[in-house]
Amino acid sequence: MKALALALNARAVPVLWRVHRVHHADLDVNVTTGSRFHPIENFLSLLIKFATIIALGAPPIAVLRFEALLNAGSLFNHANLRLSLGLDRVLRLVVVTPDMHRVHHSAWGVETNTNFSFTFPWWDHLCRTYRAQPAAGHEAMTVGLTCFRDPKYLGLNTTLLQPLFAANGDVGSSSDRPQKQSPARSLTQRD
Repeated sequence: MKALALALNARAVPVLWRVHRVHHADLDVNVTTGSRFHPIENFLSLLIKFATIIALGAPPIAVLRFEALLNAGSLFNHANLRLSLGLDRVLRLVVVTPDMHRVHHSAWGVETNTNFSFTFPWWDHLCRTYRAQPAAGHEAMTVGLTCFRDPKYLGLNTTLLQPLFAANGDVGSSSDRPQKQSPARSLTQRD
């Protein structure tokens, strides 16, 4: 639930999106993407977790187990594993698979705004944000953000500063949302 709340708020509140887009700027979704978050996002996540732990009075062992499962799940569903279609279809009934979540990292906004879940897939089914496959297929799908495709924005120093950058790479406030049109078309138009 925490992830869903953060993801939805990150898209609704521009300053939160600017922090969360560090996670979406990765041009190659793989296991490292599962831990690629801006320190500000990690801090906000910790505040939410601490408040929840205090409110529920959760025992330390339960918190430790939750964190282990949450992080293992995040690493799994961001991994660049290619499961067979049959296995993927069965696993999606109970857990978010890499192919399912990868759609969420599409540069195309229609696809980015789907498959928010990263543990249990039924949240996307309940919220009607589930998408079985990307329109272009996984091999042709463009991942990342079109505004941060230049490697100069992807090093550690510039990644930490990314929340300050506008879509054109300058410090400012122009739109940096995922593209509304197919990324293949928008990238072609820019070249």
